Amino acid sequence: MTSPARRALSILTRPWIGPLAALTAVFLGVSLPRYLTLDPALSRSVPPADFPPYYPLLVTHIFFGTFALVAAVLQLWPRVRRRHPAVHRFAGRVYLVAVLAASPCVLAIAPFGSWGPSEWVSVAMLGMLWPATTIAGYRMARLRRFAEHREWMIRSVALSFSIVANRFWGMLCVAVFAPSASDGSALPGAAGHAEFAQAMSISVWLSWTVNLLFAEWWILRTGARTAAGPRAAHPVQGDAVAAAQTSPRNTAAVAESAGKNASMASSARVMSSGVPNVVTVLKKTSSPRP
Repeated sequence: MTSPARRALSILTRPWIGPLAALTAVFLGVSLPRYLTLDPALSRSVPPADFPPYYPLLVTHIFFGTFALVAAVLQLWPRVRRRHPAVHRFAGRVYLVAVLAASPCVLAIAPFGSWGPSEWVSVAMLGMLWPATTIAGYRMARLRRFAEHREWMIRSVALSFSIVANRFWGMLCVAVFAPSASDGSALPGAAGHAEFAQAMSISVWLSWTVNLLFAEWWILRTGARTAAGPRAAHPVQGDAVAAAQTSPRNTAAVAESAGKNASMASSARVMSSGVPNVVTVLKKTSSPRP
């Protein structure tokens, strides 16, 4: 297959990577500039007066989160992963550092959210799951258990893009649960704030739980298809490959065992093919002459 045809096939089999990269660029282009000025008045989140570190922590989280999103796109890009493994590894290290730097900031500012305890709990859970899945993925890569590395990194990237998904869920939840706020006829006083806070809290939960559910569906869908490949073609060989991938140190032992099994099977076939001839000769020599 020629190179242009291979590129076309890659685009057809993975049509999501281009739109994902474009969506990331648009999101960062719209959301990031207001924080580059370091002006708290331009922030989407109102900094609480009783916690001065809020805005610096928020900006730190946003800056490192930007690196995480860009690195995540590079991590998912099949062409980069396949043809430029050094870039893939470097982007993975950048992603790891960015997540580990951004997630503590989320935990620190979670109690000061604008939409109540429900938002606080959701953001705190996200702030713990995000680095946990990332560390698990990095550990699997270090152990060369790449199938599990892929699964954990899919979960981590799904959590990374929760901030992007939150823009969609926020508009939808406000339209459904707080229509008076979406059409400009907001309810007065505490009633209007409670309705809007409820809608925004729901959107915060949906932004990462739906992403994570989709990631699990994708892992099951693609993992089952990948696992069925070598075993469907040759069950014994597929098991040997899986064992070698799980523990690379056992690769030589697996190969030696497979060779011995093949040799024994060959010897058995030779012996079984020779048995009828030996029996025939014995019958001829032992039969009485007329």
